[in-house]
Amino acid sequence: MLRADFWREHAEHLAGDDETYAAYAALLLADRIAALDQVALNVRELRTESLPTGRPEERFGVIDRHESLLTLAANLGLPPAPRTALYDVMVGDCLRIIAREKLPDAVRKEFFHRASRAAVAWRPEGYQRPGGLEGVRRRILEEDAYTKYRTFQTANQQRRKLRSAVVARKHKVGLKVRDLRYRRDLERPVDPCLAVFTAYWDRGVACNPAAIAAKLAELAPHIRPVWVVTAANVPLLPPGTDHIVPGTPRYWEVMARAKYLVNNVNFPNAIVKRPDAVHVQTHHGTPLKRMGLDQLDYPAASKGLNFHSLLARVDKWTYSVSANSHSTRMWERAYPSRYESLDYGYPRNDVFYSATAADIRAIRDRLGIAPGKRAILYAPTHRDYEAAWTPRLDLATLAERLGEDTVLLVRGHYFYGGATSPLAGLRKSGRIIDVSSYDPVEDLSLAADALITDYSSIMFDYANLDRPIVIYADDWETYAKTRGVYFDLMTEAPGKVARTQEELTEIFTSGAWRDEEAAAARKVFRERFCEYDDGRAAERVVRRVFLGESEESLPPVTPVDERTPAPTPEEATTR
Repeated sequence: MLRADFWREHAEHLAGDDETYAAYAALLLADRIAALDQVALNVRELRTESLPTGRPEERFGVIDRHESLLTLAANLGLPPAPRTALYDVMVGDCLRIIAREKLPDAVRKEFFHRASRAAVAWRPEGYQRPGGLEGVRRRILEEDAYTKYRTFQTANQQRRKLRSAVVARKHKVGLKVRDLRYRRDLERPVDPCLAVFTAYWDRGVACNPAAIAAKLAELAPHIRPVWVVTAANVPLLPPGTDHIVPGTPRYWEVMARAKYLVNNVNFPNAIVKRPDAVHVQTHHGTPLKRMGLDQLDYPAASKGLNFHSLLARVDKWTYSVSANSHSTRMWERAYPSRYESLDYGYPRNDVFYSATAADIRAIRDRLGIAPGKRAILYAPTHRDYEAAWTPRLDLATLAERLGEDTVLLVRGHYFYGGATSPLAGLRKSGRIIDVSSYDPVEDLSLAADALITDYSSIMFDYANLDRPIVIYADDWETYAKTRGVYFDLMTEAPGKVARTQEELTEIFTSGAWRDEEAAAARKVFRERFCEYDDGRAAERVVRRVFLGESEESLPPVTPVDERTPAPTPEEATTR
């Protein structure tokens, strides 16, 4: 979108039929560029076969366009960086046309000669070609050696085909061997005392599966747990943990014979659901953002997601664990299938009702939180609309404003680093502690006097502790539009909401973070989203799934207002 006065001022460069030229010219001529936070135009690119045919010689216009843009950049006196970028685009476009488009050989040859002249004429002073094969292609183009280029291209294509054939053959043989072994193991009896656990795409012992496995050892020690863990994470396992690494022969054997398979995400497509096997989907959070099929209308969130494959994986679920009726309804919408919902609470949240004052003191000691300090956990979530993580808070300023008695526990993609960081001194003094790689996250919640988050599902878990939660939502509208949400967090928050850092600071310095209004909002939130979390979720799962007890015989869920969560850090210091 261009301003009318901008268009009138530069009409000689922007008017015409060449939209690509006009787009590049507008970027070169603009003093300022802004990006919208929502889709303003949908462009459906047509297949080559559906486009009208034109004369092959018309492709020469691509070179003319780029030379016109480079001339414009030179006349504007632009610095070397944008001119070099334009040059790279020109050479790249030319080489793609030469290599990929179906042109008569005479036209391709003439295009090559013209592109060569342009590449030499417009090459920036001190320009360095890229390395590898791309650099070789560009050197040959500048030499105007068409025959040499065609020979190089043919040899390179043959090399790629040969390499691909070898890799494909090895992969095919490997798959056949794997499939034969796996099919053989699938014909063997299911082991009723074998249970497979995994979490977060095979990262290690964590989350709901870990809590279930711990309770299984207590109530059903005859069932052997085996964890699926990537080779890189094996050294991080607790000593003595029986484990399998994906892709190994033992992995396929165990996956074929296990009676129980427990995961907080989905197992790979290749895993077969045997009729007498039990698959337990524990999930790993209460959904604020859209999930599963509900992501269909949100391309930023569902990029690369194959919904047919997703439904095939969902069809393998025997049980789906839920922490509240909101989750149960959303899972039924997002993951429609025949599984049974276990409305038992999240096993990972049991610790919020079993942890003692001594446990909390020990956790804070491990984290380096001095006695008497107020600890605030800051745990932001991922943005699907961002290519890389963007810091949302000036943590150094926030720490200074909150005072020396406050410690910030920061969990996320950390962006400050090095000795010159403005946080370096605060880290040394213990006022900011990077806990991004600390596990389990439940320990961090127990150690914190309050939570700052944006849209992370940690808010639903932390609410079990009945401690203050502050939502920092500086980009709520953008997040809601690009990711999709199930409810309006701004009106149904578990406490105070800040839209700017100044508002966030004021909430804490004024004491509003823990006033009556914040407590009332948290009470409503807890009743809604901590519905089944009463400290006995893992026990209910083990008794129902692994011991086969009836629904009626399970421990009933304790009402929210009758529960006693773990002591606060302040209470823990007096016990």
